[in-house]
Formats: sequence, C-alpha cells, structure tokens
Amino acid sequence: MEKLKMQTPDLAGENFRKLAAMFPNAVTETITGYDENGIAIIERAIDADVLRQEISAQVVEGAQERYQFTWPDKKKSVVLANAPIAKTLRLDRGKSVGRDGTPGEIDSENIYIEGDNLDALKLLQETYLGKVKMIYIDPPYNTGSDFIYEDDFSQEAGGYLENSGQYDEEGNRLVQNLESNGRFHTDWLNMLYPRLRIAKDLLSDDGVIFISIDNCEFDNLTKICNEIFGAGNFIDCITWNTRVPKNDNRGLGNIHQYILVYTKNKKSDRQFTMQKDGLDDVFDFLGKLKKQGVPIPNAEAELKKFYHKKGYDRGITLYNALDNNYQPWGKINMSWPNSDTFGPTYDVLHPATGKPTKRPDRGWRWNQETFNGHLDYEHVIQRYDGSYICGDIWFAKDENTQPSSIKYLKDVGKMLLRTVISLKSDGGVELENIFGEKSYFSNPKPTALIELLLNSIDEDNAIFMDFFSGSATTAHAIMNLNAINRGSRKYIMVQLPEKTKDTDAAFKAGYKNICEIGEERIRRAGKKIKEESSMTTEDLDIGFRVFHVDSSNMQDVYYRPADFNQGQIELFADNIKPDRTPEDLLFQVMLDLGILLSSEIEETEIAGKKVFSVAGGYLLACFDSDVTEETVTEIAKRQPYYAVFRDSSMASDSVIVNFEQIFETYSPRTQRKVL
Repeated sequence: MEKLKMQTPDLAGENFRKLAAMFPNAVTETITGYDENGIAIIERAIDADVLRQEISAQVVEGAQERYQFTWPDKKKSVVLANAPIAKTLRLDRGKSVGRDGTPGEIDSENIYIEGDNLDALKLLQETYLGKVKMIYIDPPYNTGSDFIYEDDFSQEAGGYLENSGQYDEEGNRLVQNLESNGRFHTDWLNMLYPRLRIAKDLLSDDGVIFISIDNCEFDNLTKICNEIFGAGNFIDCITWNTRVPKNDNRGLGNIHQYILVYTKNKKSDRQFTMQKDGLDDVFDFLGKLKKQGVPIPNAEAELKKFYHKKGYDRGITLYNALDNNYQPWGKINMSWPNSDTFGPTYDVLHPATGKPTKRPDRGWRWNQETFNGHLDYEHVIQRYDGSYICGDIWFAKDENTQPSSIKYLKDVGKMLLRTVISLKSDGGVELENIFGEKSYFSNPKPTALIELLLNSIDEDNAIFMDFFSGSATTAHAIMNLNAINRGSRKYIMVQLPEKTKDTDAAFKAGYKNICEIGEERIRRAGKKIKEESSMTTEDLDIGFRVFHVDSSNMQDVYYRPADFNQGQIELFADNIKPDRTPEDLLFQVMLDLGILLSSEIEETEIAGKKVFSVAGGYLLACFDSDVTEETVTEIAKRQPYYAVFRDSSMASDSVIVNFEQIFETYSPRTQRKVL
C-alpha cells in the first residue's frame, strides 16, 4: 500500500535533477553552512557560472573558484562546442560505393565523412540526435609526438562561424603537440572536450562510448568524461594487453593501453558480454572425438587434457562432462549465493535410493516449486561413473552428496566482458595483408579488438560511429560482424583528410591523404569478405556514401544580410552559390530537416521537372526553375511529410499565389519549405 506524501512536490529538488541531467558539468559541491561543532555542511549544487556559460555565446568572466577540473581556455572550448557553423556536407559520388560494391552508387546505408570531426559532429547533431547506439574513438594519445587538431581559440563565436574548418596552406589543421609546449595538456584537452560534448548528444539513451587512450592523458580524459557524461555513467576501464612491449625509457616494458567505457544513461542497465575465449576450438575438438567414436569416458579425459593444455579459465573448464552427443556440460552449485541471508530448506529425494540428499548449509538457491520443475523421476539416466541425471539435475551415487544443476556450454557461450583483454591480432599486419604487404598506416587497431567491443552490446541493427576513423578499422570490423551473424549494423566514419608525406609509401602509391587510405581499405575489405563467404553475404552492405565538409550552399548574404548594402543584395537574387548542384541542396535540406543521410533517394520527373523522393516519399524536393502549377499539384497529391522548393523557382506570380491553396486542397498536413 502506497502512502500519500501529504506535502507539495519538492520543485527545487526536481529542478536540480533536471539541470543535473542536462548539464552534468554544472554539478558541484558548496558550503551551505556550519553545524553546532563548526564543521562545514557541504551539499551538491548547480554552478551558476557554468550554467551561464552553457547558454552564452561569449566567455563568462568572474567565475568563483570551486571544486572542479579546469584548464586554460576551458570556457572557450565550451563556446567552441556551442557555436554554430555555416557549413554543409556535400556528396562525392565518385568516391562512393554501392551496397554491393558498385562504384558511384549511393544505395548504401553507411556514411564516410571527410573533414574536421568537430564540424562534422555539429552538422550531424540534429539529424542523428539520440540515434547512435555506440561510439568508438581512438583519438591522439598526446605522447609528445602526436598530431592534434588545432582549433582557433583566438576567435569569438562570430569569427569561428566564418572560418572554422578552413585548412591551412598545408591542407590540414593538425599540429604536432610537443612536450616542450607550455600548453601541452591544455591544447589536447581543448581539442577533445568540445568533440566529446557533441558526441554525447548523438548517443541514444542506452548508448555507450568506448575511448582508447594510454597513460599519457588517461587521468585527464577520465576527468573530462566524468564531467561530460557524468561520473555515475562511468562503467569501467578496460586494459588491453597489446602484447608488444613499448620502450618508454622508464625501466619498464609497457604492453597495455586503456579503453574507457561510459554510458549515456546508467539507468539503461546495459550488459556488456563477450564470447568465451576458445569456444570454437572446444567444439571443433569434440567434433573430431565424436567422429572418431571415442567412448564418452575417454572423451571426457581427453577434454580435460585439452583444457589444461590450452589454459582456459573456469568459464570453460567447468564444463568438462559430456552427454551422449558429445555436448559438454558442467555442474552448477545449488547453494544459496548470499552469505548474509539464508535460502529455503526442503528435502530433495535421490532418484536411486529415494532418501533425502544432503542440503546446502545456507539453504537452496531455488524455491521448492522451481526445483521440482527441473526434476524428472520418470526418466532417470545412470552415467558410467555411477552418478545419475534426473531431468537437468545431477545426483551422485548416493544421497550423501549435494545435487547440482546442469548447464551446457553451448547455452552459456557468453560471459561479461572482461576488463582485461589480450588478443593475438596485429592491426598492422592485418592492414598490410589488405594492401599487398604494403605498410601505409602506423599502429592501426586490430579489427578483433573493435569487433569485441561492438559485439559486447549485442546490437546488430543500429548505428555505430567513429569520428577519429584513421585507417577505418571500425568500418572493417562492422562488415566482418555483419557477415558473421547477418546483422545490419550501419556506420558513420569521420576523418580529417590529413595529407600523407611525399616520403611515405602511401603517398608514392597514390594515396594523397588518410581518407583515401581508409576508403580504399573499406573497398578492399568488403570485396574480400564477399569473396570468402559468398553464400552468406549476398545481402551484405559493403558500400558507403562519401561526403566532405564544405562551406554552406547559401551565399553569405543569406546568413549575414546586415553586412551587405541594398545594391549588393540585388546581386544575390538567387541565394544559392553558383557551383552547387541540386544534390548538394538536397543533402543540406536533409540535414536541416533531420532526415538520415543514409535514407533511400530516388529521382523522378514530374511535368518535366526533376524531383527527389527521399525515404519513400517522406520528403519530395524540387530545385528546378520555372516550376509550374502542374508540378506543384502532382507533388501535393503525393502527400509527402515535407515538400521543399527554391524560393525563386516558381514559373510565375500565379503559381506563387496558388501554391498554398494547392497544398491546402490536396495535402494540408505537408510541411512546405523553401530555400
């Protein structure tokens, strides 16, 4: 029976919870008074200065010092994360690949974006808000030789709006961050902080982010992640045994890196699992024993020797008994698991002697009704060692031994993802095999590592993202998993087109930047996967749509009319840049309206005008000139959710006058938009 609260709601507490959920970085601790002994009373609070900064496009000065993690320019990195940009994504058909591998097709649901990942994240943040199930990134580790993104903190938001993402004369925005730099940690934090803030918004409520890092910035990364995602959403830190010692000149051979794991919302109660190491080898081994007809007692002995030789953990070695079909099973203790409480006590009769068996000291794990449901006294099997199988309960020769439940290895093939991972895969060798034994990329992650992380969340039909894509290991891993379990995972890769050096093997082979290496890796890997498993990969999507970050399709006057006089404005009667195509306009419209870039796109002709149909007619867009009432009427009759035209495209004043009436007649619910 629920009690009445008999008081008005705690609105202050509710408001605090709402603000804390929206702005976890504003949660702090402050002194609210002192008790009778003079001890300070500390309570959680909302940092008003941080809150003011979140809704301000300018740096808020005069903040009071509090318990918080800060660094020079932190406020400006907040401004950078929140500042708008006048940019768009433009499709590159020439680099795109269809879902079956056909060059130039755009029917794939995978996305590859060339450009500054901060710009790309901003362009995606409305369309993909809450839609990404998992993000994996392998950012620069800040080892003193890494290159990091150089964001211009000398500009205010307005300057950033115009100039962000413009490459220098070298064609990139990366700078080497040497340890001699007085802003060594500051520059790295300012680079990563705004990108993680936006990335958080892209995650679904039950989404998760994995971030690779080494010990150089591990502590600082943990602090900014606690601030951005909330310390309560920290899951754990995975230690990856790389197996290859790194000489750090400190007297130790470093063979590990870290992977921080955070969820968007801890209330999602997500489980992270992994297949037990060696499972396939075990079943292959038993298959050979069965084929040879090895007697069950001998087969069990051989299985135990096999376990000992391989050194498997208890998650596998527990399952060392075999049924008549050579399926391994193990005995599970039926004692009450909690040492502080007691379970139920009752008699369980032995199937052969009929006497009560030994009870666990703390009672049974199951209640009597559940236990009885697992027993089958009508069909009892006696094993070669004198023990008995009754239903799915194991009994010893007599009643003096506590019975156990039976679990088959095939039914418990997964376990919780371990916080220590050791893999035999080598990402460098793997990449060289794809490129004909050529080394084009330094220290790529192995696909086995990414597959392990991807598979841990048990989502085979979701969107995954990597905005430090590098050699595109994540895309390769996703295709591998989809081929294995016929999943339909989709990916979004983002990579700055960092130029290769003219002395590099990649440059000499014709790869002018990292994006070209990553894109070619996806093409080759997809083709190889198809060739090796042609029977099971017929519908596998090995393609991707390539976009690059570019300036807006709109003339500057569209965004800053105050900067132009009337005479100049007349020169821009058409506010679209002259080098932009209808397809360019379509994808900017899709971004503005929140329509996924991977949506199906069809081109059709209505009354002589090209019309784009997106997502099965959800959006109909016509950017041709001289659009007649016939075209408008036919589009309205198809009743799209959105209908988009150029504001200068109508053939006559009468079409403009009748436009609204046509839609009111045929499709009043359609949202009408113009460029």
